[in-house]
Amino acid sequence: MAFVKEEKMKGCHPRLFGSKEKKVAKRTDGPCCNAGEVGPSSSKAVSSSPLRTLSGVKSIRLSHLLAQPSINKTTEPIRIFVSTWNVAGKAPTAELNLDDFVPPDDHSDIYVLGFQEVVPLNAGNVLVIEDHEPAARWLVLINQALNRPADNDTNVFQQPSPSMDSTSSRASSSLDTTFSDITKTASGSTIFHKSFLKSVSKSFMPLQRKQLKACNCPVEMIKSSYRDACFRRPKKHAGESDSSGEEEKENTRDSCCSTGNEVTSAPTARDQLKYNLIVCKQMVGIFVTVWVKKELVQHIGHLRTSCIGRGILGCLGNKGCISVSMTVHQTSFCFICSHLASGQKEGDEFRRNSDVLEILRLTLFSRICRRAGRRIPEKILEHDKVIWFGDLNYRLALSYADTKRLLTENNWDALFEKDQLKIEQDAGRVFKGWNEGKIYFAPTYKYSSNSDAYAGETATSKKKRRTPAWCDRILWRGDGTSQLSYYRGESRFSDHRPVCGTFIVEVETLNKKTKRRPSSADMRIGAEELLPTDKNKGKGTPRNMSCPKIPQ
Repeated sequence: MAFVKEEKMKGCHPRLFGSKEKKVAKRTDGPCCNAGEVGPSSSKAVSSSPLRTLSGVKSIRLSHLLAQPSINKTTEPIRIFVSTWNVAGKAPTAELNLDDFVPPDDHSDIYVLGFQEVVPLNAGNVLVIEDHEPAARWLVLINQALNRPADNDTNVFQQPSPSMDSTSSRASSSLDTTFSDITKTASGSTIFHKSFLKSVSKSFMPLQRKQLKACNCPVEMIKSSYRDACFRRPKKHAGESDSSGEEEKENTRDSCCSTGNEVTSAPTARDQLKYNLIVCKQMVGIFVTVWVKKELVQHIGHLRTSCIGRGILGCLGNKGCISVSMTVHQTSFCFICSHLASGQKEGDEFRRNSDVLEILRLTLFSRICRRAGRRIPEKILEHDKVIWFGDLNYRLALSYADTKRLLTENNWDALFEKDQLKIEQDAGRVFKGWNEGKIYFAPTYKYSSNSDAYAGETATSKKKRRTPAWCDRILWRGDGTSQLSYYRGESRFSDHRPVCGTFIVEVETLNKKTKRRPSSADMRIGAEELLPTDKNKGKGTPRNMSCPKIPQ
């Protein structure tokens, strides 16, 4: 009887590898702890057994996981608007017209807007703590420009109605009053200003903003690679500001900022916003915002930011950059807003070259996940599409007299031949392989206050005189990118003129049948997903993992 029982127990071993069942049965001599109804020992009983054991699951080969499924991809164009403006440390008023910075007739899918010197670069802002009130002002104005009422979209040349004028004036006066009251109440407390900036930005962001920083890889990519798939929920990093604990603190602080929320939330409820804010980042004077069409937000993922200081001592934030990394559908993007070393002396261009090289070397985005076949980019040049913009501070290698003469002749080609950035790029010392659109506009720096005259024409001494230059630039790299426009605005608000560029970029998308990964849940692959399907139960249906108890 003992021999018969032993033979019966041998028949309970699972068939894990089809034709190799005999070899498996020979190697397994121990009894099965979880067996079903025991029948006569035969090959038929072995082959038809639906049982699985945990030891069998551990022995599965990785070839089942490494098989690459066919993922159908296609490309579609998206429109990206990029704008940069050095505002010379001046805070905006509600009456400031942003049409030269955010044109009303553009209607792009993504707006990437960068500022330099959003606060004065004094010792208090650089060495102590930065002031966030001007950034909050710019944020409210940008939201008003992007999320205009639908009536304004029908005819951009139509004069606004009296009711719209009165509404705008009331909002403008309320905005200035609110900021004035906050300044008086806070008594110059920059901590309060930072809290106010966060509360204002949250009112423009999507409700599920945490998912922007998570992985949005499709399910097929997750299952296609054992080591490169996104098995785990991404870890939080010290640089990210959306941890649950911090959000709880922000919620308590937001109650102190109810006056500010009345201004922002009354005219623009979240469900009425055409564009959602997904990035709002400040480093001393550099300030970056990224706005995305509401219907495109669900396709944004892997959102990360990185700040590199290149100012005083080579590390403080009065100069440097803020970089933004994200994926749109299946294409990775990197946007760099920078303010490089200033100076028009001979040799200062090499300091700017050094800033660029150090930014490329030091910028490292936090690791979120790995995709099948390649990792999500962690360095700037690893991205599919990169756009670099800002006050790059490259000057003209000409005397003031020669520059003024060519300016009066509108001889842009002769001027551009002496542009330091062009000279350094042609020599291969910086931005090798990068592209820039043809410049058909006058130098953007330096203008007298509220004037169309360059500051050199009114300077009292040669030391204070600045030779006009194209300091503000937009460059890009990556296949499938074409620039539609490259121009400057004519706002007299600052000593710099804003520079804008519009791009059409091809992005990879998945077909509708391909599922995207739910970014908010932990990704775990159950043992039943790793096993071959049971042909007896139909295609694609995993065999039952449960084992009935042995009858006593």
